[in-house]
Amino acid sequence: MSNVYPWLTTALLLTISNIFMTFAWYGHLRFKTAALWITVLASWGIALLEYCFQVPANRIGHAAGMTGAQLKIMQEVITLAVFAVFSIFYLKEDFKWNYAVGFLLMLAAVFFVFKRWDA
Repeated sequence: MSNVYPWLTTALLLTISNIFMTFAWYGHLRFKTAALWITVLASWGIALLEYCFQVPANRIGHAAGMTGAQLKIMQEVITLAVFAVFSIFYLKEDFKWNYAVGFLLMLAAVFFVFKRWDA
């Protein structure tokens, strides 16, 4: 269990980070009449919260033996999952079949990045 804890902590912190990131990058799309400078400042404020979770997540994961590539692919898959939920429920957009195919291809990338390839 001790070697699983840092991985779960990393995944949880990256998930929280990605929720903030998604709102920072795309949340303003529902407020099209707001001045651009206001949306930029609001996004920066939200992004600061994102970094408060993302940086520790990467530190914990790397200290637990994850490589930079593994951390990045984990972050990307979490980003896609968070964004899929965000786009459906917050932006009220449809989730199309080709998005699902793209997500499955990302999961294949996870396999190839995390699989141990001993020569």
